[in-house]
Amino acid sequence: MAKHSDSDIRSLVKNMTLKEKCSLLSGEDFWHTKAVERLGIPAIMVSDGPHGLRKQDESCEGGSENDSIKAVCFPAACATASSFDTDVMRRLGETLGDECQEENVSTILGPAINIKRSPLCGRNFEYMSEDPYLAGELAASYINGVQSKGVGVSLKHFALNNQEYRRLTCSSNCDERTMREIYLAAFETAVKKSQPRTIMHSYNLINGTYAGESRCLLHEVLRKEWGFKGVVMSDWGAVSSRVAGVKAGGDLEMPGHGGVNDKKVLKAARKDKKLAKRIDESCFRILRWVYDSIDGRQKGSFDFEKHHEIARQLEEESIVLLKNDGMLPLPAHSEFVLIGELAKKPRYQGGGSSHINSITVTSASEAFQKAGASFSYEQGYIIEEKEGDGEKSAGLLAAAVSAAKKCGKAVVFAGLPDSFESEGYDRKHLDMPANQNKLIDALVDAGVKVTVVMHNGSPVVMPWRDKVSAIVEAYLGGEAVGEAVVNILTGKVNPSGKLAETFPLRLEDTPSFLTFANDSRNCEYSEGVYVGYRWYDTRKMEVEYPFGFGLSYTTFEYSDLELNSDCITDGKKGKNKISARVTVRNSGTVEGKEVVQLYVSDKTGFVPRPEKELKGFRKVSLKPGESVRVEFTLDKRSFAYYDTALGDWYAPSGTYEIQVGSSSRDIRAVAPVVFKTTVSIPVDIGPNTTIGDLLGNKKTRKVIKAFLSKVMEKRNDSEAAREAITDEMIEQSLDSTPLRGLYMAGMHVKKKVFRRLVEDLLDRES
Repeated sequence: MAKHSDSDIRSLVKNMTLKEKCSLLSGEDFWHTKAVERLGIPAIMVSDGPHGLRKQDESCEGGSENDSIKAVCFPAACATASSFDTDVMRRLGETLGDECQEENVSTILGPAINIKRSPLCGRNFEYMSEDPYLAGELAASYINGVQSKGVGVSLKHFALNNQEYRRLTCSSNCDERTMREIYLAAFETAVKKSQPRTIMHSYNLINGTYAGESRCLLHEVLRKEWGFKGVVMSDWGAVSSRVAGVKAGGDLEMPGHGGVNDKKVLKAARKDKKLAKRIDESCFRILRWVYDSIDGRQKGSFDFEKHHEIARQLEEESIVLLKNDGMLPLPAHSEFVLIGELAKKPRYQGGGSSHINSITVTSASEAFQKAGASFSYEQGYIIEEKEGDGEKSAGLLAAAVSAAKKCGKAVVFAGLPDSFESEGYDRKHLDMPANQNKLIDALVDAGVKVTVVMHNGSPVVMPWRDKVSAIVEAYLGGEAVGEAVVNILTGKVNPSGKLAETFPLRLEDTPSFLTFANDSRNCEYSEGVYVGYRWYDTRKMEVEYPFGFGLSYTTFEYSDLELNSDCITDGKKGKNKISARVTVRNSGTVEGKEVVQLYVSDKTGFVPRPEKELKGFRKVSLKPGESVRVEFTLDKRSFAYYDTALGDWYAPSGTYEIQVGSSSRDIRAVAPVVFKTTVSIPVDIGPNTTIGDLLGNKKTRKVIKAFLSKVMEKRNDSEAAREAITDEMIEQSLDSTPLRGLYMAGMHVKKKVFRRLVEDLLDRES
């Protein structure tokens, strides 16, 4: 099939009537774009995702838009992000791309990479991480996997959609530095490294303007600054003012609502030539996407059994071992009691638009039976306990404790019910159901050695964590979760997942506790850049489990951290990049995988910054006794923060630390490095400019130091006073003194001399 060139598409746009162009700006229905029959322009279909194909079943006459075909449910993002493995994400993407081609789906809606600002967000199960570096790298790999199969993605939800409460009308109020460093950074990485075919703008307002109506966000940042070439589509029902959205750079409204907004755009465009030009740009981008989908058609594959196996393998890479006092792996033929409704009916995915209509789901009970394990089963609790269930629950608990006491060992499957977390609403607390906590406490009190397997989409408080023998975090692990968990429990697979989010001890400890989802109109991001481990580690707070944490059935040693240079610069001369190499050795007795994490810590003190920030990770597989040299490459961005005065990323000159370890709280090797910048932050010179700012600016430092030196020479201080008051003391005392304060600092500066100083400073700054 001949490919449609850009010139072919521009000719099509030129031949369209204004009415046809406006019609192209919204969907035909819930899942399809519009065709233009007169010009032979076809419609294409999109489908929900991103951890499975939730395609509408078009064979069901009169069915709702939520009737979906049977499909394979892969682990949700809360799980796969814990793999810390770009290869895992690419394989997931490639598999979904094959399924989309088989089902003639042009674009799968996802991945969702909004930052986990609070563990209460009801949609956290389908978001990746609290860390933008990790989320961006994993998302880019997933997108490249999907799009390698000729299928598009819709990266979502752009941007600052970090709560479900009043998401259609609430304003996320955030300063620019925080926005750039935390909430936009993952999107930036994904755009630059994978160029998604579409991006979905979010429902919410940002600093008082709807995301879909922000020209700054959609055009200046996304297109001009980052180079995004694809389509910006709305989240379903996210359009407030369609005309304003088109002017801002929003291309496609989904769904179309019968073309109501198309008519409004048409009416406005007849009077506004600038709007008509924007419509042409949107039509070009939409048609480029349509024909990329048509031209990229290839043979697909939807092998349910094969893809079920892939789902199992991905979950095995993602399961996190949180605690193990020697209980795991379970010895062969050991007897135990399997307890919990979730052991027979696992909660393997979240609720809402990403819910997959799975053809098969394997429970842990079934997987243990298949493995020939020696166990008995007790329900133990009611997953969705209702009023009046008290007597039945007490009986289930008593039976489970009685059976476990006889055996001495129990594997309890616990977690959150479907009703606790879903798209559309947020959680109110971090607690697990009381009946499950009561069961686990009763088992421990009875002297039973307990392993707890968790099925949840986000962190929970575990009041029994110090009492049980082992804890396994399976998250929402997809339809093969039962097999994957059993393979981990029995040691067939060595766990290698790491937490992509911090598990706090209390809700009150979370950085956004005072401002999360408690105002119907505004959400103040007052914690700034201190999100997740950036908050907990900087404040040195005790947590339940830290970011990047995960155990193994083997152990790993780190040694010989080496940098290829002790200095890096952002200038044309010198090193613009450095490499860090560290040796990792499997010091245990079984083969295993370790996630090596690299953090950068700013020691310059130039501006307030988190104690450390993730800037590299790599998963390596090692046999017992085997070593590998792991290498990371760092550039200016690895050391930089976003400076709003500069309007760019800036790394101040000074010393930084490269920290390599197994989690944010388990740093195994440290090496210093000096960064030298050639960039000066502009100083707005005026009466209130401080001496400290002038001394800190490369361009003005010499001028102000020379001036202060001359002033001090003219002072008639005694010899004793001169010995007592050093230049450093003077600089420190003048740090916060504004220029106008020189009159009041006992320096007796004349007006003429002061005016000449300001002129010299302005001249040097310009």
